[in-house]
Amino acid sequence: EVVQVAYDPSKISYTKLLEVFWRNIDPLTPNRQFCDAGSQYRSAIFYHGDDQRRAAEASKRALEQSGRFKRSIVTQIVAASTFYAAEKYHQDYYLKNPVRYRFYRGRCGRDDRLKEVWGKQSE
Repeated sequence: EVVQVAYDPSKISYTKLLEVFWRNIDPLTPNRQFCDAGSQYRSAIFYHGDDQRRAAEASKRALEQSGRFKRSIVTQIVAASTFYAAEKYHQDYYLKNPVRYRFYRGRCGRDDRLKEVWGKQSE
């Protein structure tokens, strides 16, 4: 499961999007994001074109070289292919079902894990 992000580069850079991405995932655990497990939940950056690939690789490399983590970053950098949008009931789930989403997020330990991985940078 992935999110496709449409953005306006005159308002936010791809590099900034990568920074936000990193702070919202667990880059250390393979085939899992919080309580969702399986290869479909692996951490990945899907790029469109060489500029995005290079930026994603540089971002990952900088994070690896920062010494922040004792474990390897498992986030894959992969060429984008055909994107299939989820069913309508999955779209904007957090807006349509705020109580259920808060319950899910809390029960999955997402916020706690992000604080564990990123510290104050997760906020």
